[in-house]
Amino acid sequence: MNTRHHITQLSVILSSGLLTVTGAHPTLARATPTPCLRATLTIPAAGAAATATTRCPAPHRPKKPKPKKPRKRPKHKGEIAAAAALSQLGVSFSWGGGSSRGPTIGVGTGANTRGFDCSGLTLYAWSKAGVRLAHYTGTQFRQGRRVPLASRRKGDLLFFGGPGDPTHVALYLGDNIMIHAPRTGDVVRRTNFLTSAYYRTAYRGTIRPA
Repeated sequence: MNTRHHITQLSVILSSGLLTVTGAHPTLARATPTPCLRATLTIPAAGAAATATTRCPAPHRPKKPKPKKPRKRPKHKGEIAAAAALSQLGVSFSWGGGSSRGPTIGVGTGANTRGFDCSGLTLYAWSKAGVRLAHYTGTQFRQGRRVPLASRRKGDLLFFGGPGDPTHVALYLGDNIMIHAPRTGDVVRRTNFLTSAYYRTAYRGTIRPA
């Protein structure tokens, strides 16, 4: 009897790591401890043995999910304004100078200098956040919401001097630091206003532009 003929009549099924033979001789089923690598099947009716070799299927390895990049928190308008003001560090003070486009030639004592005065700097910074401010400190003092000093955040406007309209405005950066255009002959700079005897006593209020 042709052994090859009887082998072709068999079906080989792999299930849970076991090799099971089914066909004309169901009593011949056997398992092999080495799944799907090599099996020897003996068929008594044929008096012969046959060896079948098959490759193991590739193990299923689930793809690791790609780590999600943390979403960046969108900047609030005050942060945008603060960044814009910081980009002008070192620019000269110029009385009447500054617009939404940047430093300009001023008027009076600033007629020969390109730069910013205090309200010109804050006007420029907040324009980058889409908020339009007047080029006058007293008007800016009324162009927003009054917030307590303890609740200040980046971009808020800090006002100083008086007794009527404030005479100076700066932009808050955080950690008690403000950025401002101080006076003729000076440049845009950062100042810790709470450790300054002058600014601490001259403080008038904090406005969050709207």
